[in-house]
Amino acid sequence: MAELRVDVVQMEIPAGCNLIAGHSHFIKTVEDLYEILATTSPHLKFGIAFCEASGPRLVRWDGNDKELVEVAVRNAQRVAAGHFFNVLLKDGYPINCLNAIKGCQEICRIFAATANPLQILVVETEQGRGVIGVVDGFTPLGVENEDDQRERRNLLRNVIGYKR
Repeated sequence: MAELRVDVVQMEIPAGCNLIAGHSHFIKTVEDLYEILATTSPHLKFGIAFCEASGPRLVRWDGNDKELVEVAVRNAQRVAAGHFFNVLLKDGYPINCLNAIKGCQEICRIFAATANPLQILVVETEQGRGVIGVVDGFTPLGVENEDDQRERRNLLRNVIGYKR
């Protein structure tokens, strides 16, 4: 029977940023994600890193913000799973680009899109490493009451500007 080892890899998410983590299947992932993100908003700052699973097996990267690219590369190196990618966003949110990313030909799966602390659960076999899941944020502390509902609706409508 093959041996398995599970690692918990903490993702680095700089203050004020969001991270999208996923699985892709082709070397042009970085270029296509760059194009999607660059056309989402002229203000969006981003860094992309992708773990190539065959050939030279390099961490491929791109972006328009040097710090975010460096963090994305470090995240990819820590996960070190074939075809894993992560995108760091600043001055924009996953909701602005997630459907376009999901529609990208190479994207197989999105594991998380969050600003919360994020852990990637990685399994290692004799062949390599793969993502088996994520831990996104923290465990719930209770169930919202009517005051909590009013606060949530106020946040969405009056602070974020959703459904005015």
